[in-house]
Amino acid sequence: MRFIDSHTHLADPKFTDDVDEVIARAREAGAVALVAIGESLEAAGRARAIVERYRGFVYHTAGVHPFDAARFDSLRDIPAIRAEVEQGAVAVGECGLDYSYDTSTPVQQRRAFADQLALAAEMGRPVIVHTRQAEDDTAAMVREAGAAGIGGVLHCYTGGHALAHTALEVGWYISFSGIVTFTKWEDEALLRLVPDDRVLAESDAPYLAPVPNRGKRNEPAWVARTVERLAAARGVTPEAMGALVTANALRFFSLPQLPSEVSV
Repeated sequence: MRFIDSHTHLADPKFTDDVDEVIARAREAGAVALVAIGESLEAAGRARAIVERYRGFVYHTAGVHPFDAARFDSLRDIPAIRAEVEQGAVAVGECGLDYSYDTSTPVQQRRAFADQLALAAEMGRPVIVHTRQAEDDTAAMVREAGAAGIGGVLHCYTGGHALAHTALEVGWYISFSGIVTFTKWEDEALLRLVPDDRVLAESDAPYLAPVPNRGKRNEPAWVARTVERLAAARGVTPEAMGALVTANALRFFSLPQLPSEVSV
């Protein structure tokens, strides 16, 4: 099986002591690329340092998470994200809306999200979108972004079918994490709803380790379990599912095509 981990927090402090070993295990498990998420400007800088050691295998993004929207300053943060994109960041984000915590207000979150969507449009990059308990507002902003030609992905998706359809209708992607392996997961229809050319797989490491590793620190190698789960739900082989998520991630992030020995 080959796969791309489309969303991993390699710059998280939980990986400080062994990030090289984590990356090596991902390669051994079949990963052909990893996308290290910069959910803050500090994380983006650390992710870029990892990219410099693993150029062509690790890529990074830059953005401001909705949890930090109260501290978002467009005059300071948008130029900083732009600078990361100019230095190779393949997407803007993780950004979006999350009304389940009170670290920032919905108004602050929508303002930060809108500014990052505008930057994505300016820079010709897709956006990595986090959404939780904010489906109506997310749908409205996704619909507007799609109309403006902005591409994006709803990452670690566990939401409703209506929001998924909205994203798909404007050409966005939907990514699934290890959550789909949990025994409490019941929405098999959602796993089949996303078209073959719009589905991605991710670890969201160090969070959300899939079964049978649930409760442990997650890592990109275990995306293989999520790919297997998607394959079972969609009635294809793990190898075919891995080829799909790999080809889709290459297209979504505009990554270089793989060498022939690992082509999909």
